[in-house]
Amino acid sequence: MSAVSADDARRIAVHAQLLDGTARSVLETVRRLGFLQIDPISTVAPPQRLVLWSRLGAYDVRELDRLLWREKKLIEWNAYVWPIESLPYLRARMRQRRPAKYAWERRGNEFLKTNAAFRRYVLRELERRGPLLARELEDRSREGRRDHRWYGSRTVGIMLELLHRRGHVAVAGRRGGQRLWDLAERWYPETEDVPLADAERVLAEQRARALGVQLVGGNWIAHEDASTAAVPERVTLLSPFDRLIHDRDRAEALFGFRYRLEMYVPKAKREYGYYVLPILVGDRIVGRVEPFFDRRTRTLEVLGAWGDTSRLDEALASLEAWLRQSVP
Repeated sequence: MSAVSADDARRIAVHAQLLDGTARSVLETVRRLGFLQIDPISTVAPPQRLVLWSRLGAYDVRELDRLLWREKKLIEWNAYVWPIESLPYLRARMRQRRPAKYAWERRGNEFLKTNAAFRRYVLRELERRGPLLARELEDRSREGRRDHRWYGSRTVGIMLELLHRRGHVAVAGRRGGQRLWDLAERWYPETEDVPLADAERVLAEQRARALGVQLVGGNWIAHEDASTAAVPERVTLLSPFDRLIHDRDRAEALFGFRYRLEMYVPKAKREYGYYVLPILVGDRIVGRVEPFFDRRTRTLEVLGAWGDTSRLDEALASLEAWLRQSVP
């Protein structure tokens, strides 16, 4: 790895993230990126789909489902889509048992300890009747009803999530957008056991390669596979969860572009909008736009746009055409 200029760093980052027009398929794109983040927010499209569109342009979203649920060349774990080749390293994380460092870890450990019978019931029912939706399992928690940010007053979701992170259950499909759960041993293929330290080294190397360049001590350090070739003047829009801009400080250092997701900012205090997408042209982020796809009228509305929007119509036309054919 070697130090590079700020201009080269920008080009490297865009090439490494396949935002240069070289992406050709869903599977190879996910393999190159390492993972896709999953989020239910779909003001335009869910991020796992939008990130692929930014690289591939119009593609068949059914391909992602086929790779996940039929061919099992991709898997869903811990709110990310991963290539199946990463499973041995993810299993090392699933097996990890360490003293609880954070409050949420302590709560999870205590929940499993208190609800041992509930845990056995869930695993038994999945073995007998799975795959199942969370609502198809009884809530047998010993903690009583309580409101949770994501799971409401039912604790089945909490139990499934904890078992999922620990590698006991797996997401085996989706029905109406809801996760289908099954025993991990029935869904995942057998893999070799990889020590956690080795797994973390491999995953860290994959992340470094996918980022292309890192800021270390005020210097941009390029990965050995980095390309400093000129980037075509391709225009696209970026999901707020896109790894090119996920690290907001890194993105600002790379592109001179300050970006924050304002979904959870009170409307009166927002600088821009609820779900704003950066505009990438070549190796520069030139502006931002707040689009909204109206599923009733099948049209893409623009609620606001800022910066250099000279090529925005081109990007929006491509996005709208794809959304019309891919969103039910």
